[in-house]
Amino acid sequence: MSRGLIKYHVPLSTHAESGVHVQQAIAVLDSGVGGLTVVREVMRQLPREKILYFGDTARAPYGPRPAEEIVRFTREIVDYLIQYKPKMVVIACNTATAIALEDIRSRVGIPVIGVINPGARAAIGRTKTGVVGVIGTEGTINSGAYEQALRQLSPLVRVVTKACPNFVPLVEDGHYRSQDARDTVANDLLPLRGFPMDCLILGCTHYPFLADTISEVMGPKVTLISSAYETAREISTILHEKNMLARNEEVPVHQFFCSGDPKKFQVIAQDWLGEQIRLTPVVWQVRRVGA
Repeated sequence: MSRGLIKYHVPLSTHAESGVHVQQAIAVLDSGVGGLTVVREVMRQLPREKILYFGDTARAPYGPRPAEEIVRFTREIVDYLIQYKPKMVVIACNTATAIALEDIRSRVGIPVIGVINPGARAAIGRTKTGVVGVIGTEGTINSGAYEQALRQLSPLVRVVTKACPNFVPLVEDGHYRSQDARDTVANDLLPLRGFPMDCLILGCTHYPFLADTISEVMGPKVTLISSAYETAREISTILHEKNMLARNEEVPVHQFFCSGDPKKFQVIAQDWLGEQIRLTPVVWQVRRVGA
């Protein structure tokens, strides 16, 4: 695949006039299966929208990787997806959002959204103590992207962060309901229990797979903020404002791509999406990107 990113522009003024582009897909990309948490919410909230998903399972996780590598990987995936002429790109990976979002926005002429700002806004709107926790990959936490987003909204907010690099491999291997997952979550989140936070942002789209266990560990006084749920709401808002919501009556056919083991990816996707993909046709494909 070419390393140069394709320049793709849809004149937004034509959406309302022609109605052609509103039927195009929403492209969603992630380092692996984590972005499926966003997909499930989009399917639930916007059932008419076609989804074009790419999970870079062969190169997950992104969290420990250097920034320049994450930017390159994100460019390669967008380069591939853009040939399908989507109407929006969703970077459903917190690490890629923190590091590559503005780079991708500068290269394509359609809306590109990430998963950090929606989660930050939701947390600020719900916290009563003014103490917000954030868990994520090493790349996301080290970038400081959540602290910046939270403090832009509320300068006095106290932000407590912790990298949880052990969580993504559990999800990618399909072990998110195992005893090992429960033990790992309990051990890794123990240092956070001493803080008076009332909101905890799941700052990685893989983490909703572990939400029940995380909630048990943190207790009933801590509200979990899913960036997946909040991002789906943001997608809906943007498409509505730009008059780009799908109007078709037909059931959309979704396309799912992965760069790694297709059987493992499909098993996890079918388990997580459940009823959503039993109601709509899905095309499963393998596509390798990069060198």
